[in-house]
Amino acid sequence: MNKKLWSGLFTQPVDEGVAAYTASVHFDHRLWEVDIQGSLAHAHMLAQQGLLSPEELKQIQHGLEIVGQEIRQGEFTWRIELEDIHSNIEARLIELIGYSGKKLHTGRSRNDQVATDMRLWLVKELTHIQQLLRYLQLALVELARSHTETLMPGYTHLQVAQPISFAHHLLAYVEMFKRDEQRMQEIKARTNTLPLGSAALAGTSYPLDRKLVAQLLGMVDEEGGEQICQNSLDAVSDRDFIIEFCAAAGLCMVHISRFSEELVLWLNQNFAFIRLADKYVTGSSIMPQKKNPDVPELARGKTGRVVGHLMAMFTLMKAQPLAYNKDNQEDKEALFDTVDTLTTTLSIFGNLVKDGVSVNAHNMLEALRQGYPTATDLADYLVRKGIPFKDAHESVAKVVKLALEKGCGLEQLALPELQAIDGNIGSDVDEVLDLVSALKRRNSLGGTAPEQVKRQIEEHLFRLLA
Repeated sequence: MNKKLWSGLFTQPVDEGVAAYTASVHFDHRLWEVDIQGSLAHAHMLAQQGLLSPEELKQIQHGLEIVGQEIRQGEFTWRIELEDIHSNIEARLIELIGYSGKKLHTGRSRNDQVATDMRLWLVKELTHIQQLLRYLQLALVELARSHTETLMPGYTHLQVAQPISFAHHLLAYVEMFKRDEQRMQEIKARTNTLPLGSAALAGTSYPLDRKLVAQLLGMVDEEGGEQICQNSLDAVSDRDFIIEFCAAAGLCMVHISRFSEELVLWLNQNFAFIRLADKYVTGSSIMPQKKNPDVPELARGKTGRVVGHLMAMFTLMKAQPLAYNKDNQEDKEALFDTVDTLTTTLSIFGNLVKDGVSVNAHNMLEALRQGYPTATDLADYLVRKGIPFKDAHESVAKVVKLALEKGCGLEQLALPELQAIDGNIGSDVDEVLDLVSALKRRNSLGGTAPEQVKRQIEEHLFRLLA
């Protein structure tokens, strides 16, 4: 059974180096479960169409069950000379049940078979990724719920800008990961479409019931309607679903990388906004005082790896004529590694946020005070008194300059000093310069005021726990 499916025309065996170079079984064997799933659906349909007898169907079903058990128990021998997952499983099936096993390939090609396997496998992985994204979002929301009034600097250009709450900052990432979850759902809907029945490229003369196969494999829309690739050329050569996923995965990793960069900054002693539990940090081989944020640092690095796979997929497909080409074998390692990297990263970050972050509210507040964060509030205060914003801006700039010269905060300047710069400033300015009051005033929809943030948290919890 070492003969290849296509060996009948050939007079020489494939060179060993060529066989090793062109084989994919050392990485595509992870598709075994969906390959068997697709074969069972195909066999059932062939029997329904009279292309297999009931007895042949039973033999195939029994044989594939044995193959699945052997793989699951680590007893299956993967043969590089048989090239790929599909030929390995089919060859073993024929060893087990003989003549009936040879009939399983009726009406299909490895071209539409692998396209089906890849889609089935990715749909399952997308469901898992969505679950991990929801877990991470929920961990962020739960952490935010404890910090709706924990003041911290809101930055632009990494310079102190305005006061925000730590909860508001965390919810920004919840929004990002919510969009990632939505993108995964959209990609899953398009991926869950059946190529099987397209054969090599032109369809087949056998009377296949593709709708039945789609139903058996769950390739249906929300209303239960079958989702079937409508053009056989496109069906066997399309890898848009992989490119779409790699793009969404790359963007998700960019979001994780941004969060990672902030974790690294916040852990730095000059910030000291947070601490990470020891199980999420590592030590130094030479400096005993060090606790290194290896997890977020490595996530930043792995982001480049995932984005690189997207570029590889674009390059892989950019000049391919229709229909299937051997180039497409290169799609699997990029896809598999992207899935593996994204799922492990999401899983670790969900746990890290859930039980690994301790907040140093005092340091956040002290950092906020250093940057004159209520300067905009003072300008708005003057505008409400009828001063044009341009003039108010100039007056507040002079106030900040005075505070810089004196080495104090705006709230520490005496009222006469403020009035010497702008006579419109009155005794009610104290509330304007108060940090807690400044936070509460930003009560617009989507703002950082505790009232708004608490409403956002409840909405997120309702969505995530539904």
